[in-house]
Amino acid sequence: MLWMKTLHIVFVASWFAGLFYLPRIFVNLAMLKEDEKPTRERLLLMSDKLMRFTTLLMIPALVFGLILWLYYGIGQGEQASWMHVKLTLVVLTVWYHHQCARQLKELHAGVSTRSHVWYRVFNEIPVLLMLFIVALVIHKPDNVLGFLQQMTLVLAVFVGLVMVVLRRLKPRQ
Repeated sequence: MLWMKTLHIVFVASWFAGLFYLPRIFVNLAMLKEDEKPTRERLLLMSDKLMRFTTLLMIPALVFGLILWLYYGIGQGEQASWMHVKLTLVVLTVWYHHQCARQLKELHAGVSTRSHVWYRVFNEIPVLLMLFIVALVIHKPDNVLGFLQQMTLVLAVFVGLVMVVLRRLKPRQ
């Protein structure tokens, strides 16, 4: 079972790495000017390859997770309400993956109207999903709602502190 967990974690981490980087390429595509066609083609090729690779990583991540849950019983029982929330977040991650594929199709067709700022915000979604999923798995809280409220508060304070530090470090003009 430990090898199964190991493989699950490796594939999930790799899948998320792709989900972290793919929208970052979208940011670069959205910032291109009309006359930068070779750069656009190169970024689209990189996006296509990363989407294929990320999709290939998602499949074993989900399969190993299902085996651990259904066969080994991890996250089952009366005290496993955290698993229901985790599975909901995993479904949201699969939805996000699908949205990346849709965005890539729009970028290929040249019909995307999204700005680089929109893609920057879009790029933060998998970070939040992974943070909440990992926290749920590690803490396995009995009171999931209270735990999510605490995490949201901690996250808000952290983001606020980061924004203050970034403003202080921003070069003055």
